[in-house]
Amino acid sequence: MNNPLRATLAFRPAPGSEKKMSHFRHAVRETSPALLLIVGILACWQGIVSLWQLPEFVLPAPAGIYRILVNQQGILAQAAWVTAREIVLGVVLSSLVGVAMALFIARFQLVGKAIYPLMVLFQNVPKIALAPLFILWFGYDLAPKLLLIVVMAFFPVALNMLMGLRAADPNLMALLRSVGAGRTEIMWRVQIPNSLPYLMFGLQIAAPPSGVGAIVGGFAGAPPRPGDPIPFASTQMETNLVFAALVEISLLGMVFYYAVELIEWRYLSWATKS
Repeated sequence: MNNPLRATLAFRPAPGSEKKMSHFRHAVRETSPALLLIVGILACWQGIVSLWQLPEFVLPAPAGIYRILVNQQGILAQAAWVTAREIVLGVVLSSLVGVAMALFIARFQLVGKAIYPLMVLFQNVPKIALAPLFILWFGYDLAPKLLLIVVMAFFPVALNMLMGLRAADPNLMALLRSVGAGRTEIMWRVQIPNSLPYLMFGLQIAAPPSGVGAIVGGFAGAPPRPGDPIPFASTQMETNLVFAALVEISLLGMVFYYAVELIEWRYLSWATKS
């Protein structure tokens, strides 16, 4: 004779499975609106191109872009790898420049008052106009692209880092001063740990301009390379390839954005919670 309790235990979920299913349902709820919006936009796009019979060199259909993504994935993957390397190097250099500038402004207030307005003024300079000058000064190698990425991406890093340094708890800093701590020690013990979440947010903002800088460097006159399919395809009226490359670069930017978010969640959860 069957035991109802034994039958119930036999179909009991495995330990941790309910928690995993809860996380899965939460992820589905979070991503469903964005996925539905993307599907709706692609459907409208496909319908407009089909209804008006627009030429591919004017506006390619999503189906045509998908075919290019599949058929020319080798070229696009090589281009994505080159661009990813440039973005990583550019973000690292931008981070070093931005962090150093923020620390310098926060530590030496008198000099910082002179540098900060110049930094804001430089941010308003159209960076695209600098690309031909960098190529003229530094040649056609990787250097002008990296320099262009730095001038486009260092400002959000520096600004957010500076905000974090200035947002440190004044009571805690006053307590350290009362026991004889100097400004440098206060910065290392209080201000820099407090600024880390701000720094990570600045890196997330800096990732998209880094991709833009890598692409603009190809348009500015550098010779065609495997990492620059967009300038070549645009001159050949291969709009499908241009859109396919833009899709991969956009996905690459999302990867960098969420990679920074993952690093923050993994290593800086203490700072975010505090």
